[in-house]
Amino acid sequence: MRDVQLLRRAYERFAALIHELIKFGLVGAIAFVIDFGGTNLLRFGVGMGPLFSKVVATIVAATFAYLGNRFWTYRHREQSGLAREYVLFFVLNGFGLLPPLLLIGFVTYSLGLHDAVSYNIAQFVGVGLGTLFRLWSYKKWVFLAAPELAEEPTVGAAVGTAEGAVERVGARPHSDVKAQPDPLTTS
Repeated sequence: MRDVQLLRRAYERFAALIHELIKFGLVGAIAFVIDFGGTNLLRFGVGMGPLFSKVVATIVAATFAYLGNRFWTYRHREQSGLAREYVLFFVLNGFGLLPPLLLIGFVTYSLGLHDAVSYNIAQFVGVGLGTLFRLWSYKKWVFLAAPELAEEPTVGAAVGTAEGAVERVGARPHSDVKAQPDPLTTS
């Protein structure tokens, strides 16, 4: 019986992780299109610089990703305040922006390649590296795990006994028993 419960819990956690990864992937895919497409539009359509176009498009994509992840992917996780999460999210996205900026800068300024193909290869590899960092960091610092529900019965809860009878856990057997202060919670 204990093995079945252990397997059930393992399956539920695995299923929840897969479900979370799918949602994270969908939000990320849309953010990627916003980021990648926006960068190309700003760089080659509007004529902004290679690094500035990446920064602007990433800010727009990161805003979308934050909203999608907070209110869809990780909505079941503990909320530590939208302002705190938003600032932390963007700080971490700043670190996640470093790989594409370094690669774009290297390809553009060190190698002297100014064509769209070279630019997009650098951007693609950099976004991939930044995404690995963001997946890990969001779960660690931004979208915190929801507190586990206690599996032990709470005080006053009804539980079954071996004989099939129901007893009250924590209920006082006699009305003349006085409550004693808890030495751990009193000062």
